[in-house]
Formats: sequence, C-alpha cells, structure tokens
Amino acid sequence: MKTQPVKLPVRAMPKAEFEKMAQLRYRLRRFMRFSEEATRKSGVTPLQYQLMLQIKGFPGRDWATVVELAERLQAKHNGVVALVSRCEAAGLVSRSASQSDLRRVEVRLTPQGELCLARLAQLHRSELASLQAHLGQTDPAKLLAAGGQMA
Repeated sequence: MKTQPVKLPVRAMPKAEFEKMAQLRYRLRRFMRFSEEATRKSGVTPLQYQLMLQIKGFPGRDWATVVELAERLQAKHNGVVALVSRCEAAGLVSRSASQSDLRRVEVRLTPQGELCLARLAQLHRSELASLQAHLGQTDPAKLLAAGGQMA
C-alpha cells in the first residue's frame, strides 16, 4: 500500500525575505565565480583548492582522512580518492597510512601545496572581506550562519 506524502501548508513569505535570500545567493555566487577563476589562474582546479583548504582547515590537526574530506567536500568517497590522486600527482598533497590504524589514510599538504594554498587563501581573504561588506556582516561566522539560515 502506497502512503501519500504529507503536504505541509505553505507559509506566505514577505517579498523582503525573498529579496534577502536572492541577494545572499547572488553574492555567494559572485564569490564562488571569483574563486573558480582565481584558482584556475593559479594552475589548480576549484576542487583542488577546496581539498587543500579542507586539509589545512581541519579542526585540531594538520591532516584529514579521505572519509572526512568526502564529508567536508560533500562528495562521494571514490570521487575524493580520485581527487587526492590528482593532487598527489601534482605535488600538492601526500597520503600515508595512519600509524594508529592502518586502514585509515591520512592526507597532508606538501610544502608546494602549502605555498599554493597560502597564495590562494590571501586572494580569497580579500574577496571574502568584500562579500562581508556587501552583506553587512563583520564576522565570518555570522556570515556563514546567516547563509545557513537563509539559503
């Protein structure tokens, strides 16, 4: 027997809320386009930059596992394995078996990856400041929290 989906009542939203949502999406898309162009000009793909950023920015340590990277990139495990392989071939990351659990693979930035990421992060930092100014936010955490609530 098929069950019918529950239909929730649609709450009317004021036009101002749609405008805020549209403005946020517009500004985020502009930032993403900037990021995509900046990374390509630097000789890496946007996904390679995102991978390096997630490794460097992983909380509490200077490496991440493939499983953790897949979660943070919101990508499938096998796709992240292929991305790590491409980054490794480009000299941006290295991977090694964990000392504590040989089933786990730890991915780290190489010195070349650190340098590449530092250059790109500096470019992105300036653009993020511009994004924050347009959205009237001074704290990146507030900006991201607002994006999570309105998007």
